[in-house]
Amino acid sequence: MSDFWIILTGCLAAISCGLLGCFLILRKMAMIGDAISHAVLPGIVIAFLFSGSLNSFPMLIGAASFGLLTTFLIELFNKKGGLQKDASIGITFTWLFAVGVILISLYADNVHIDQDCVLFGEIAYVALEPLTSLLPGISAPNTVWILGTVMILVIAMIVFGYKGLFLTTFDPSFAATIGVSTVAWHYLLMSAVSVTTVVSFESVGAILVVALLIAPAATAYLLTDQLPKMLIIAALAGIIASIGGYYLAVWLDASVAAAIATVLGIEFTLVFLFAPKNGIIIKKFIK
Repeated sequence: MSDFWIILTGCLAAISCGLLGCFLILRKMAMIGDAISHAVLPGIVIAFLFSGSLNSFPMLIGAASFGLLTTFLIELFNKKGGLQKDASIGITFTWLFAVGVILISLYADNVHIDQDCVLFGEIAYVALEPLTSLLPGISAPNTVWILGTVMILVIAMIVFGYKGLFLTTFDPSFAATIGVSTVAWHYLLMSAVSVTTVVSFESVGAILVVALLIAPAATAYLLTDQLPKMLIIAALAGIIASIGGYYLAVWLDASVAAAIATVLGIEFTLVFLFAPKNGIIIKKFIK
């Protein structure tokens, strides 16, 4: 049964991250997840200073708050300062990460408080969690309940807000002319990315979260020009990688997160080479 919980956890995180990653790829903000992983450190320290403990819940609140602040600053520097998005991302996460390091050295130097102890989880630990029954007749680890809830919220946001997300992603100028708020949809999407990223960090680890945000969406991007198909392919790519990566880790006796990320890389490489329209080998063969 432990195998099932680990695979399910990977699949839940993969679906949420893969769906959001499609919009990040299309908006040229693919590395926002990596930026958030560094920029939330001040939030972790501040949460510790206020709560006086390393309990996960206040840490997650602090981290999520600074995740939202990160997206706000990136947008501010990009829109108001005229910086390119990649430069805005680089400045924001290095600055906030440095602030976090300074806060640790000043106020928590004798406490083992960093991202590793709070957010950089290990997916294999899910199997060790006690089962909790939140629905009649259904018991699951807390991580599964949390990631399942986040997944449902992400899917609901995309389903009910598809028009707004579509217009503001592909034609923000037209969206603005017909009264669709590009700013509101941007921050709604970035809020979803921040919460999903921070929650997933604690569950499956930072490296895997960044991989799940980028690789499935990038793979789907090379396979289709239609957003609905891209979303479905990205989710499926993440699910396949979660299942295949787990059994690869068992076979090699290696890290589950690293194995899943490796399978994601293999998926992308195969599509990069052999995609019907965009694969470089197929293009060369057709020519």
